[in-house]
Amino acid sequence: MRTTTAWQSTGNSTALQRVPLERRDLREDDLAVRVEFCGVCHSDLHAIHGIVGKPTDGLVPGHEFTGTVTEAGAAVTGFAPGDRVAVGTLVDSCGACPMCRIGQENFCYERAVSTYGGADRIDGTVTKGGYSREYVVRETFAYRLPDGLDPAAAAPLMCAGITMWEPLRSAGVGPGRRVAVAGLGGLGHLGVKLAVALGAEVTVLTRTPDKAADARALGATDVVITTDEAQLKQAFGRFDLILDTVAAPHDFSPLLALLAFEGTLSVLGAPLEAPVRLMDLVFGRKKLTSSGVGGRKHTAELLAFAAEHGITADIELVPSSRVEEALTRLEKGDVRYRFVLDLSDLD
Repeated sequence: MRTTTAWQSTGNSTALQRVPLERRDLREDDLAVRVEFCGVCHSDLHAIHGIVGKPTDGLVPGHEFTGTVTEAGAAVTGFAPGDRVAVGTLVDSCGACPMCRIGQENFCYERAVSTYGGADRIDGTVTKGGYSREYVVRETFAYRLPDGLDPAAAAPLMCAGITMWEPLRSAGVGPGRRVAVAGLGGLGHLGVKLAVALGAEVTVLTRTPDKAADARALGATDVVITTDEAQLKQAFGRFDLILDTVAAPHDFSPLLALLAFEGTLSVLGAPLEAPVRLMDLVFGRKKLTSSGVGGRKHTAELLAFAAEHGITADIELVPSSRVEEALTRLEKGDVRYRFVLDLSDLD
């Protein structure tokens, strides 16, 4: 076994402890990656608090990270020590089901293996995430980090970015399409950047008026304050696609009212359970959908697109020793727009 150092939660606590961590010895198709930067995702909080997944002691979160290959297994052909790589929310899948065959491993019929809190397909051990100095991953689920992308600010592309990218691509967003992004946070700000770069007309829907300047700086052409009934009325029937990034339970009806004929509301903030009034969909033949991160095909596509257009996350970079502070502030919504941990202090 290989030994590294990680930040671990026990008892559903955000007061993570620095602990030694064992990683598997490299298999033939494995890479050892020195983790340099890891994003802090809202789903990390969900996992720590036991809201999603099976509650586990010894949880090591983190599923959007960048780093450098330090060693490669004997059968690895695509990477070599010294290569910069990015790793996202998935680290394995069956590779044979219809979803895997089309590059949608995120929907693997045998259930893809998540970067932390999952079960390794070979030995059944629980996966431990990127809040650690080293990660061992199959070559297939590592991605070359394009030159020109800042590795710290690129880390959130591997979860927040791909979560926005897949529904944008599925909806065929491009010039002439009208896209709204509900919520301007870690997900939403990347949704704005990507939709703008695809050529869409982008509006931000927010409860917070003081985010209007940020929204426009990111490329949005308009802002609708969702607590203002007059503004909602004016925006009625305007949008082809709404990317709903709000994590808290909320009513979909006001958002569905803003969709044009056959428009789509894509719910991406994982509010878990929410009632839906069928007539809100019937009127205008509207569509309600969702998505879960992304497969290998679209993740590679996203990284290439981000490099071409210079897109990364707006981040607050902190030493990993401040992980509890980052999680606490994230829980309060006190970040613009993504915390990223610098893991170099684990040496």
